[in-house]
Amino acid sequence: MSVQVTRLENGLRVVSESRRTVETVAIGIWVDVGARYETHEENGLTHCLEHMLFKGTSTRSARDIAFEIEAAGGHMNAYTSRDNTTYYARVLKQDLPLAVDLLSDLVLNSVCDADELEREKDVILQEIGQTQDTPDDIVFDHLQGVAFKGQSIGRTILGDADNVQSFTREKVLGFLANHYLANTIVVSAVGNLDHDDLVKLVEDKFAAVPTGNRAEPEKARYVGGAHIQDKSLEQLHLTLGWPGVSYHDSRYYAHQIYSTVLGGGMSSRLFQEVREHRGLAYSVYSFSSSHAETGLFGIYAGTHPEQLQDLMAVLEAEMTALAKGPSDQEFQIARAQLKAGLLMALEATTSRMEQLGRQMLVFDRVIPVQEMIDNVDGVEPEDVRIVADELASNKHRSIAAVGDQRALSSLLSA
Repeated sequence: MSVQVTRLENGLRVVSESRRTVETVAIGIWVDVGARYETHEENGLTHCLEHMLFKGTSTRSARDIAFEIEAAGGHMNAYTSRDNTTYYARVLKQDLPLAVDLLSDLVLNSVCDADELEREKDVILQEIGQTQDTPDDIVFDHLQGVAFKGQSIGRTILGDADNVQSFTREKVLGFLANHYLANTIVVSAVGNLDHDDLVKLVEDKFAAVPTGNRAEPEKARYVGGAHIQDKSLEQLHLTLGWPGVSYHDSRYYAHQIYSTVLGGGMSSRLFQEVREHRGLAYSVYSFSSSHAETGLFGIYAGTHPEQLQDLMAVLEAEMTALAKGPSDQEFQIARAQLKAGLLMALEATTSRMEQLGRQMLVFDRVIPVQEMIDNVDGVEPEDVRIVADELASNKHRSIAAVGDQRALSSLLSA
């Protein structure tokens, strides 16, 4: 396996890893624009644009796009995050030119038909409604919103219904023209391919894409707060959040190990104490998410209203106890889990393609696997203890919950 990177004259970057032992290629077009690049009035526009690029180009209808990729036995999709937008495909090795042709056609030649836009806005409104009806999804939007209140990074990716209904063809195409620039795009591919051949394919399609300057998103700042959504449910869906770390922070891997010890698997403290020992939740876990300049550490649990107080007491007790430092056994388990996760992700071409694309956007380089492993091995138990102590003693937490208002009201005074 060999990783190669080429920067085209216009600034577009191509990264690939060749694997001659597989019969397929996973390829993605990574665009360095996500929901946090939107103004308040634009919220939801990045996601809407992602949808619209599949609705027809100057040479293909939406039906043509779907039939061409599936006629070759491949599949194609896309997703929007707060930081970036990704269009990707997986095909047999001989169909890589087709994948490049289709993906580039979507990104560069969308007609954004006005009638199609009206229909697709209805689809997005249905997606928003589905998310609103899924409490263990929407609660994370609420947490992000209170942790980064009043900021673009705190707004939802889907946007709200009024915004979506206001989008016009001109607004969608204007956003594309202002943000889909050569220096914001990375083409990432992993599989049975030749890098030079890939570069030629990409250059043929993307050489004319202009390079330019676009407005950068506002710097995020953790604010904290609470959001309680009253909803008639069997369970309460609870999230707690604290300031986290960015991808570039020296404590990044210590935070990852801490999160794994606290709530990262079946051997974690939260799983063992909350679920196995006390039966207070079916699902309970912690997470550490990062962005370019900030991050968020959090805990999620779903519980019965009558068990909320017991659950909160256990969560706080486990964080306080871990502030004294992890045991040698759980530290070694967490470190092994983290390393294994990194190495296992290498085996799937799609996961590796995503890793390479994300690293190029965040770091403008591919991080060698051994460097990542060394970074994990470089974390000491004391580093984890310091992180644990900082989080346990930080009273500036965020709370977001969905469920019975009567049971949740006590959270606001906690």
